[in-house]
Amino acid sequence: MKKICYVVTIPLTIKSFFIPQLKYLAENGIAVSVICTDDGNIKNELGTNINYIPLNIPRGISFRQSFRVIIELKRIFLKEQFDLIQYSTPNAAFYASIAARIARCKIRNYHLMGFRYVGASGIKSKILKVFEKITCNNSTDIECVSDSNKKFGIKEKLFLPGKATVVWNGSSGGVDIERFNYDKRKIWRKQIRSELGYGEEDFVYGFVGRITRDKGINELLEAFFRMDNNSKLLLIGPFEGENTLNQELLKKAKNNESILFHSSVREIEKYYAAIDVLVLPSYREGFGNVVIEAGAVGTPAIVSNIPGPIDAIDNNNTALTVKVCDSEDLMKKMQKIKEINYKLMGENAEKYSREKFDSRVLSRKIYERKMYLLKRIEL
Repeated sequence: MKKICYVVTIPLTIKSFFIPQLKYLAENGIAVSVICTDDGNIKNELGTNINYIPLNIPRGISFRQSFRVIIELKRIFLKEQFDLIQYSTPNAAFYASIAARIARCKIRNYHLMGFRYVGASGIKSKILKVFEKITCNNSTDIECVSDSNKKFGIKEKLFLPGKATVVWNGSSGGVDIERFNYDKRKIWRKQIRSELGYGEEDFVYGFVGRITRDKGINELLEAFFRMDNNSKLLLIGPFEGENTLNQELLKKAKNNESILFHSSVREIEKYYAAIDVLVLPSYREGFGNVVIEAGAVGTPAIVSNIPGPIDAIDNNNTALTVKVCDSEDLMKKMQKIKEINYKLMGENAEKYSREKFDSRVLSRKIYERKMYLLKRIEL
């Protein structure tokens, strides 16, 4: 039986993107292990068919902690003798790529979910880019979550064209069509709007993700304030680096009855159904899974014209694109989508997500990709 190991920094990454494919791999004769920081619950969510190995992998840059993690990963890899090691997220990928190479694992597969250095500046950006290049150099194979990110990596000389691929149509883990069920849109919409105090005729823009500068929150708030309409704005997610936001805009938003900040929710599919348009004006994204999740329940989007999100949409058919860091363009697109047939655009988005990003199909494609890599080492 072939042995595969997935390494990430935090359990949320596994829960958000990888559980369907991990279970599919385990159900089809592969011994699957997962390494990440323990949150006390991840083992139960993985189930009995997937082996969980807890390891505290720190976030951020710490040379002392980095050395400890690399040594521990090398010990695990040598003991377990995995046939394929896959790593995602910047820190876990950097550590695991080094440890896997030292342990002489034949298949070191980098699941590249985006480029962290793009959102940094100065010396930090240069250091993070060096880390990224080391990870890519240590890897035998690279799977990018989007074609635009693959092209960006080649352009940045992080890896050669023949080393990287995109599985099926990309994305981090696809979208669970059964969970994000378009047939339940009307029921969910009525339920959540009633809970939040929205009327059926209210036009609601929504944002889902970390509430921080790099997600384009400053531009979103500025664009919303400049619009002359009676729309609502719902932002769902945790504040991260609140000091990076324009404090005057933030204070004004918190005191505005038309804007609601909501903490993270478990049943996000219901909230996607409750909003009319998802807005994702990020500065950088690996892919933008929120776009295809919202699309699956019939909600169109406005996204930044950057690598990642542009692969999650059919421009002008399922979504509109905006220039990055441009509140004027964002305001115009937010007004435009309200004036055109956004409901038809939502129907198109549902079909697009279902046909191109169904997690069940993606899981099968990932299994086929893994089998191809495993057979390669037998030759």
